[in-house]
Amino acid sequence: MNRWKWLKYFAVKFNSVVVAVAPHYTSQKCSNCGAIVKKSLSTRTHKCNCGCELPRKVNLLHELVIMKFPQISISIRQLSSYLLAVILGAALTVASFQVLPSHAEPAPDLINVTDGSDIITQKQSPVNATFGSTSFVTAAVNRVGKAVVRIDTERTITRRIDPFMEDPFFRRFFGDGFPQQLPPEQLRGLGSGFIIDKRGLVLTNAHVVDNADKVTVRLKDGRSYEGKVQGIDEITDLAVVKINPDQDLPVAALGSSDTVQVGDWAIAVGNPLGFDNTVTLGIVSTLKRSSAQVGIADKRLDFIQTDAAINPGNSGGPLLNERGEVIGINTAIRPDAMGIGFAIPIDKAKEIALKLQRDGKVIHPYLGVQMITLTPELARQNNTDPNSPIQIPEINGILVMRVIPNSPAASAGIRRGDVIFQIDGEPVTSADQLQNLVENSRLGQLLQVKVQRGNQTKLLSIRTAELQEPV
Repeated sequence: MNRWKWLKYFAVKFNSVVVAVAPHYTSQKCSNCGAIVKKSLSTRTHKCNCGCELPRKVNLLHELVIMKFPQISISIRQLSSYLLAVILGAALTVASFQVLPSHAEPAPDLINVTDGSDIITQKQSPVNATFGSTSFVTAAVNRVGKAVVRIDTERTITRRIDPFMEDPFFRRFFGDGFPQQLPPEQLRGLGSGFIIDKRGLVLTNAHVVDNADKVTVRLKDGRSYEGKVQGIDEITDLAVVKINPDQDLPVAALGSSDTVQVGDWAIAVGNPLGFDNTVTLGIVSTLKRSSAQVGIADKRLDFIQTDAAINPGNSGGPLLNERGEVIGINTAIRPDAMGIGFAIPIDKAKEIALKLQRDGKVIHPYLGVQMITLTPELARQNNTDPNSPIQIPEINGILVMRVIPNSPAASAGIRRGDVIFQIDGEPVTSADQLQNLVENSRLGQLLQVKVQRGNQTKLLSIRTAELQEPV
């Protein structure tokens, strides 16, 4: 602001000088009284205070001045205007160079601004503060990358020919030389996993190694080992594979899925579609997505949902947080949706992995019912339908859709159409809640179950049994 005040002051002073250069008055000494007569150039009167007139030659000089001065004055004014424009232009140019920063001068560091100006202070993110200038994704992958493995499987299957081919009528035309069995077929599979023990324990998905005749574990550095499936749990889709390395192996750092929040970074590492050591980045989209909602009702899991790209071959690989800690195991995708993947929480995986190492399997209690969550609105819709085979109590609870024969529920007297609304005195309002209560119970534990059957309320005792895996 002071610079502009100075320019204004300079302009005013310069204008005064211009006016002084072009005078409007002249003076002449009186020859009689000796007085100095100040005379305007615009008048033709030449009289002193004593009344005498000035000599004629003075008047002629003044006439010459009066006649020529307008042209001289106009020229001086034009010249002064040009000079003023040039000086002001030069002053503005100098001022602009002083205001604008030099190209060689570094931009101000917004992080260190402390003068209370209007510039918003920008701070380093916690991720950058932790890992420096390196990308946090790079740092996370470098921390766990060597512990991520590729799992190749082989399975031999044999198929018998159609029973129609064994019909005697058919053999009359083709003879007995027709083959009874087709040649064996080799099926190959691909998945991912990660090392959880330096002595060679690998955690992966059950569907990656299930029914495999041969399992090969390949490390990132190119080494490969034959793996032995130590334990499989199909209900949680987890498996432990043992390899025998000649030296200690790098181990993935396990985090905690209980501390994960929606919006946290999610980094998927694996071998999708056979492309080894692939990394994708996303966020945690939601937590505790039930297996029924995902579309795999035969599992007992609450998944971590993420938008990090998970493709075939990623199964069994780790899902990392921004610190490079495993928070989940990539396990499932929705074929009818883009950008939605699911991972088993690592805290659940730790629990199952310990049981698989110790016992080779995991025991799951069950009741033996197929069920859905019931609300009064759903029951009302059913009851107002004239084609509905049964009338359902209009309450909150779990509607029994089917009772498995020879199951604990069948033995206790549970029927199709019953509505379960209480277990051991605790209200239950959703199928997921009931499944979690049964899963967390002990094998052989007696559960007191209250059901609504029409207009009647019944209390039934159901003893849990071990869920058998399908043969």
